[in-house]
Amino acid sequence: MIISVSVLASVAPYIVSALLVFLLLEQLSYLVKKRNLPGPLFVPPIIGNAVALVRDPTSFWDKQSATAGNFPGISANYLIGKFIVYIRDTELSHQIFSNVRPDAFHLVGHPFGKKLFGDHNLIYMFGEDHKSVRRQLAPNFTPKALSTYTALQQLVILRHIRRWEETFSGGSRPVSLRNLVRELNLETSQTVFVGPYLDKEARNRFRTDYNLFNLGSMALPIDLPGFAFGEARRAVTRLAETLAVCAGKSKARMAAGEEPTCLIDFWMQAIVADIKSGKPAPPHSGDEEIGGFLFDFLFAAQDASTSSLLWAVALLDSEPEVLSRVREEVARIWSHESNALITVDQLAEMKYTLSVAREVVRFRPPATMVPHVAAKDFPLTKSYTVPKGTIVFPSVFDSSFQGFTEPDRFDPDRFSETRKEDQVFKRNFLAFGWGPHQCVGQRYALNHLVLFIAMFSTLLDFKRLRSDGCDEIVYCPTISPKDGCAVFLSRRVAAYPSLSLN
Repeated sequence: MIISVSVLASVAPYIVSALLVFLLLEQLSYLVKKRNLPGPLFVPPIIGNAVALVRDPTSFWDKQSATAGNFPGISANYLIGKFIVYIRDTELSHQIFSNVRPDAFHLVGHPFGKKLFGDHNLIYMFGEDHKSVRRQLAPNFTPKALSTYTALQQLVILRHIRRWEETFSGGSRPVSLRNLVRELNLETSQTVFVGPYLDKEARNRFRTDYNLFNLGSMALPIDLPGFAFGEARRAVTRLAETLAVCAGKSKARMAAGEEPTCLIDFWMQAIVADIKSGKPAPPHSGDEEIGGFLFDFLFAAQDASTSSLLWAVALLDSEPEVLSRVREEVARIWSHESNALITVDQLAEMKYTLSVAREVVRFRPPATMVPHVAAKDFPLTKSYTVPKGTIVFPSVFDSSFQGFTEPDRFDPDRFSETRKEDQVFKRNFLAFGWGPHQCVGQRYALNHLVLFIAMFSTLLDFKRLRSDGCDEIVYCPTISPKDGCAVFLSRRVAAYPSLSLN
């Protein structure tokens, strides 16, 4: 014991010296990469400012944005051994989105995405592989496919709206919609993507695993048992495996010549048709790979839609004139008393409601940033080159408040056929991305938001309980109102419509 203490005492100065050298080199590396960018002069060792990010993401990113405003749209920071660059300027963001390729930027979807999602996901693909998979996705978003989805979406929306009102109306306290909307969207995703292939038990497991993933995506990346991040990574594996089983079942059903009833059916129908015609199976069309791609869809759709639906309710409550115009338009086109689903043609007629949906997405883009990693040194401006390995955060949120007329005002008419700000300021509307990885399901997402706005505003009366800071932004992981959108609900119609697929 005396010898070991003596040995420890003799090596302690070397350990301390090595640690001090490491910390000094870490700070010097940060400062060299930072160069003249605004940002913290010194950062906490090893973890950087990760604690500040996890404790209060809104404040952290607001400070990054404000700091970038003092320079040509860029600022720097340091997170768990990773140098990061925040991009506020729209044109600089375009340079990132337009240069997703092996020798420039790689989309990561999350600061620690490869650990969380695994290496073999659609968001990490490039070139011909990526183009091939996106071509396979085309049958999923044809008019026929979208028509199938809108019917399924309405059935789920109606079921949840009715349950909310029956459970919470007449109460003395408001109900927070955040978790309710999340459940609505999870059932919608399950039903639209793989509907008939998940039984009740599988749906419950799916819900549990997705909630684990959600919690872990906001946690420190500690991949050990008992830590949220590690639990999330294992949940992703189980979710992808479940979806792979669904892909196999769908493939067998489509091979038997049955009609598609959900997204995976339209996808598998096209693959089966190729094989039957004598063509080789498309690349990346195995069940396991498709399961991974379906999880990408789920990740892209689930929390983004939850964010948009919550902000739609919050903004409609704060803009009574907008709400009135939505109700008038919907009543002119669709009657809940008809007991008929809203058709695709009727949906297309709801032009003002679509403008409201687009303005919700512009005013509060669900995913405020889209992280990429620099594969090589990249000259971003004349005076600054992004170092290899940097995680770059183009801000979709900041771009939404650049260019547009009175961008801080919620104004659906900016998307009208007369003003056409979606075309005039197209480069600033980045909520669905840009370039080779632009969201392939944006029409599906907008349809879902329009249907929800139309049905929620027609069937329910709602009143927000306004409190100090209720509209402040929180990350969970996409943005939502701080109060979870707490509202009083009551039924607005004499009877709910009786909707069915027949």
